[in-house]
Amino acid sequence: MQRARVLAQQILAAAPTAADVAKEMAPTGKLRVALNMRNELLVTGKSPSGEPEGLAPSMGRAFAEKIGVPVEYVPYESADKLADDAKEDKWDVAMIGADPARAEFIDFTPPYCQIEATYAVPTTSGLRTCAEADKAGVRIAGCDGAAYVLWLERNLKNATLEKIKGHDPTYEHFRENALDAVAGLRPKLKKDGAKRPGTRLLPGKFMAVEQAAATKKGRDQGFKVLCEFIEEAKKSGKVKELMEKFKVHKDLAIP
Repeated sequence: MQRARVLAQQILAAAPTAADVAKEMAPTGKLRVALNMRNELLVTGKSPSGEPEGLAPSMGRAFAEKIGVPVEYVPYESADKLADDAKEDKWDVAMIGADPARAEFIDFTPPYCQIEATYAVPTTSGLRTCAEADKAGVRIAGCDGAAYVLWLERNLKNATLEKIKGHDPTYEHFRENALDAVAGLRPKLKKDGAKRPGTRLLPGKFMAVEQAAATKKGRDQGFKVLCEFIEEAKKSGKVKELMEKFKVHKDLAIP
């Protein structure tokens, strides 16, 4: 009995307190949550006060509430710039697509949702599946820095990938240079169909972008709590509830 009591005391002593986690994860007194404002599925708008709204901001706010600190949003116009700033002291937690190329300075939690990536091709194209696009002579346009483009950089074996900054310039490059395909997230490609007249989407996906939370390497106690928070949010139905609230449940999946 005495041994069990001592062991329990040791476990409790080793467990981080809420104050410990808050100090590690929010050293400024606020949890600075970085958001990729370009992802319209995860950041769907702004509140009357001008704060970002959507699934990603809500998840960031919920974690801040869990550790007992206020939230402060740090908006970015691109995921690659957000990831580049990981080595600087500009944010504490980021809601971003998980990818090994972004993991030099940050740790990713398990994903809380995922988004299919596919190709848009000319209606006259002979390509019928995503797998068929990876063959010699095929030229694919992609938005530089996007998680699905990072995946293509590692996984395309035969096709040529041409990277362009920004979604609209990517569509323009695809059209003006008569490329064979343009890569993108299925919901975004579907929404932007009018910007690519004479195209169709291939069925299925070539990958799924896993949206996760991330924090700086070395914040071991806080990272563990962040991972537990993400898993509990999926298990409890919180993620599903937020997806339905912001009307993105038809375009996102919970892994």
